[in-house]
Amino acid sequence: MRNINRIIDIIPHQLETYPSNNCISDKSSGVWKKFTTLEVKNMADRFSLGLLKLGFKPGDRFAIVSPNRSEWNFVDLGILQIGGVDVPVYPTISPDEYEYIFNDAEVKLAFVGDYELYQKVNKIKPKVKSLQEIYTFNQVERKKHWTEILNYADESLRQRLNEIENSIKPEDLATIIYTSGTTGTPKGVMLSHNNIMSNVTSLCKIIPINETHRVISFLPICHIFERTAIYFYLTLGASIYYAESIEKMKENLLEVKPNYFTTVPRVLEKIFDRIMDKGRDLKWPKQAIFGWAVNLANHYDPQGKNNFFYNLRLWAARKLVFSKWLAALGGEVKGIISGAAALQPRLARIFTAAGIPIREGYGLTESSPVITCNRFNEGEYYLGTVGLPIPDVQIKIGENGEILAKGPNVMIGYYNNPEYTKAAIDDEGWLHTGDIGELVDGKFLRITDRLKEIFKTSGGKFVAPLPIENKMKESLFIRNIMVVGENRNFTSALIIPEFDFIKKWGAKKNLGLQSNEDICKNPMVKERIWEDVQKYNKRFSKVEQIKKIELLSNDWTIESNELTPTIKLKRKEILNNNKELIEKIYST
Repeated sequence: MRNINRIIDIIPHQLETYPSNNCISDKSSGVWKKFTTLEVKNMADRFSLGLLKLGFKPGDRFAIVSPNRSEWNFVDLGILQIGGVDVPVYPTISPDEYEYIFNDAEVKLAFVGDYELYQKVNKIKPKVKSLQEIYTFNQVERKKHWTEILNYADESLRQRLNEIENSIKPEDLATIIYTSGTTGTPKGVMLSHNNIMSNVTSLCKIIPINETHRVISFLPICHIFERTAIYFYLTLGASIYYAESIEKMKENLLEVKPNYFTTVPRVLEKIFDRIMDKGRDLKWPKQAIFGWAVNLANHYDPQGKNNFFYNLRLWAARKLVFSKWLAALGGEVKGIISGAAALQPRLARIFTAAGIPIREGYGLTESSPVITCNRFNEGEYYLGTVGLPIPDVQIKIGENGEILAKGPNVMIGYYNNPEYTKAAIDDEGWLHTGDIGELVDGKFLRITDRLKEIFKTSGGKFVAPLPIENKMKESLFIRNIMVVGENRNFTSALIIPEFDFIKKWGAKKNLGLQSNEDICKNPMVKERIWEDVQKYNKRFSKVEQIKKIELLSNDWTIESNELTPTIKLKRKEILNNNKELIEKIYST
């Protein structure tokens, strides 16, 4: 594969190398609509010509606020072809965040998915002087539809478009992505064409996807993880299907029968929980066989170095039990790539043993995003780590344990923020990730915590909350957890119970658990959760062990501003929202 260092060259490359009858697909009105490579190219060209006709020029900024759909790609490529800069924005963020981002980036046009998002953006339009118009992807009565720009396409501007495309350099700014972050005001990460495409090129060397494969996409394209994945799929010619929603993923998986997809740990946790629920409902002896298979999978070697007797039993388990797991994912999955947050090692072990290889990677928006990744080849993965550095990227562990990275994927800098840029990238070009890690076997990176999230107890001992939280979430009774104890005399935790599972568990014991509040107030529930906490506590030092817990009846969500869009905890928000409860823990 030839080296591509501009995003705008991806579709021409696919058209020349392996033109597809099914480049991009999405589903509307119950039918999958497929676009050929040529149709994608023509749509992007018409959009570019329409923007030029309306007077837009290189350097102008355009916001895209929408769930995944084919139009996302047409608009994205059309913007980039005129030298424009797109600003992808999460549909779930607050109007205040929209206002800040649109003003900071000086957005001129906004493209939104539906009427609800139109209302959200229109609300802040009077406060954003640069914003000229809002276009919708769905047909909304008396609102401008994105196809109006296609209708402005003027072929007499083709030469002008060609001149602009030829003038775009690999190092030119392609996108500004505002990181949600776990604290503070969003920062605009400036990524060039080459930042992203260098990442794509590296991934093409290590991930075994090709033009014969189908992939399904459900993570938001506005996040760099999925966006780079989409460019990667397009570069290799894989057919992309956009899932209708997370809720319809089960149905879409059976329809598409994907070979690969990217995901975040929370989705895998939900899939696993559903599988375990079904296993518990089986009658003997099927339930016993199910339990035997899961227990066997839980002892899978992190590098696949299992003996003959183990592999013989695993072959039987795959035939009897795990074949049904694979069928539920469409039956043709060859691999799943997990990122954006820490994956429980147990899940990677069990799914991989089941014949559904899960490979975890690691990166940041600031690194376009991939820094390290486990491969699919034997000897090139280590479950429980985030893998090896990708080609052309270097890593090292700093004196304070911080992971540093260097490569062509490292951002230009933070938009309008030279001080933050200087703090993030040192004079030698090393990106300071803010994550703490270690090397397993001298080469596989393991993330141990966030530099800013490690806290010190009143006794002067340091506690890293992330490993504790990941281990505790292996409990069937715990949906989410946040370890607390900064400047306190012991470590404790706020816990969101796994409400659906506990209701079923409670029904068998006639506990009458009707609501989340019932669950949190029930002493038997708390005692059962505490039993698991004590079991996992044995893995940690005395100072790290959780001494007290409190249960919360309201889940942490993106909408409540307690989770980032990538499902990371916003610790300051959670601490602030639960001040009284935390004081209760430490006052008795």
